[in-house]
This record gives sequence, structure tokens and C-alpha cells, in this order.
Amino acid sequence: MDYEDQLDKALDESPDVTDRGSRFQVPEPVVRPEGNATVYENFDETCDRLAREPSHLMKALQSELGTSAQIDEKGRVRLTGDFSQRRVQDALDSYVDDYVLCSECDSPDTRLVTEQGAMVLKCDACGALSAVPDL
Repeated sequence: MDYEDQLDKALDESPDVTDRGSRFQVPEPVVRPEGNATVYENFDETCDRLAREPSHLMKALQSELGTSAQIDEKGRVRLTGDFSQRRVQDALDSYVDDYVLCSECDSPDTRLVTEQGAMVLKCDACGALSAVPDL
């Protein structure tokens, strides 16, 4: 049996992989209107999953959405204004790209650290340091 035959046999016997099944999944934001505000119901769960401080994520959402916000006693964020789930999701996706995923290896195993007075993203998987935007 030559190499091509062995390769064909191996491909025939291996299961089809349709989803890589990343262990890192960001929860979809659950938002609802409340008066003149939008309440981000599962904000604390999102912060836990991202391993980021709630105040940092809230500040990024404020900047991205151009609004003010506060964290209530239940760990939810109240965003001033009417924001759709899609708009909050887009802001969250932008945050994950800028402040969570490693720019070198795409690992979510990162930390925000201060190096020489500047905040950088340090990857625990590959050791890369990358600059992050100021908030």
C-alpha cells in the first residue's frame, strides 16, 4: 500500500469534524429595556467567563456605545439609552477582540497587566505581550 492509499484509508476511517468546539464561549448578552435604560442582565456571568474586572468591561461598553452606565446591586449593568441585543453583542465582540484574545495565538488565556506604566495583554498560553487600546 503506497502513501496515497494509506492517506485515503485514514481519511475514510476518521470522523468528519464539522465544529472544532472551542472551550471558550462568550455568553450572549441578555438585554432588556427598562424605562430610558437598557439592562444587561447577565453582565456578571460575562465578566466571569472573560476573567475580566466588571469595571473594565463596563468602561469599554460605555466607550463603544457612547453612553453612561452603572453596575447595580445584582451585578447587572444599566446602560443609559435604548440599545438592541445586537448592538451590545457587537460592543462585546469588539471588547473580546481587543482585551481578551491573544493577537498571536487567539488563546483566551490572557491577563491584562501593567508593563512600564502601560496596560498590555499577556498571553498565558504563548507568552506574547500585546498593546491594548486605552480606555
